Amino acid sequence: MAADRAALTLLTALAPISWGTTYAVTTEFLPPDRPLFTGLMRALPAGLLLLAAARVLPRGVWWGKALVLGALNIGAFFPLLFLSAYRLPGGMAAVVGSVGPLFVVGLSALLLGQRPTARTVLTGTVAAFGVSLVVLKAAGALDLVGVLAALASTAAMSAGIVLTKRWGRPEGVGPLALTGWQLTAGGLLIAPLALLVEGAPPALDGRATVGYLYLALANTAVAYWLWFRGIGRLTATQVTFLGPLSPLTAAVVGWAALGQALTPLQLAGMALAFGATVLGQIGAGAGAGARTATRRPFSSPEKKPRKDSMDVTDPALRR
Repeated sequence: MAADRAALTLLTALAPISWGTTYAVTTEFLPPDRPLFTGLMRALPAGLLLLAAARVLPRGVWWGKALVLGALNIGAFFPLLFLSAYRLPGGMAAVVGSVGPLFVVGLSALLLGQRPTARTVLTGTVAAFGVSLVVLKAAGALDLVGVLAALASTAAMSAGIVLTKRWGRPEGVGPLALTGWQLTAGGLLIAPLALLVEGAPPALDGRATVGYLYLALANTAVAYWLWFRGIGRLTATQVTFLGPLSPLTAAVVGWAALGQALTPLQLAGMALAFGATVLGQIGAGAGAGARTATRRPFSSPEKKPRKDSMDVTDPALRR
């Protein structure tokens, strides 16, 4: 059982690890200054592909639920994250986003009846501090709109995680279909915004086409399928504690592939954030086991039969 849980956690972790490669792909392959178009190209083709593979559409109340989850996890998350990236210096939005575990802890207490523990709160704080050492660069005054956008994007993703956990999936519907619903809904919400703000799509050469194919297939279709599959089987807190792996991966890719330096302080931050991620899995898993023994207020359907050193994480490109 423990081995199965560890394997599931490692597979789910591949999602934020994949998102950490987005910075390098975007800077090396894609046309510049088209964040909304890039978000659209990530979400909508991947969603339509998964819909075609699953061949299942929402029914009844799930039309509304799929729209809400798609708006939170994709449609609102992408534009708000891009807005914060353009208005905040360096990796500040990544630091704001790293408080996601604390958001999820609070929302889980409200919506899932899961009491936060001192260990979980402390671990989330350490993870955020570690990420800040890796990606934060002193630069200029903070922009209020940028900070609010970063907080809103983190809150949207956190609410999406908790609601996905609370609502589970309809009977007989797998994570592939649920992921397709959300990506399609989110992409359709981004499409008019991208057209309004950025105008007509840019001309794509072969290099950009390869980049967008990677983002749509591996970075989005597969990664989000693994992510939502993990949400259905792990606790919401366990899932969100995997989030710091994204900026950490971006730092490693920047060092290994783009020649970006890592200072001793940044290496220490990586160790702190990674250690907090591991402890978050252990602590949340133990707490979940204790709660499962006494109550299961919202059981998952899975249980039923059926650009320089630390511009590395331009946060709009983390996921």
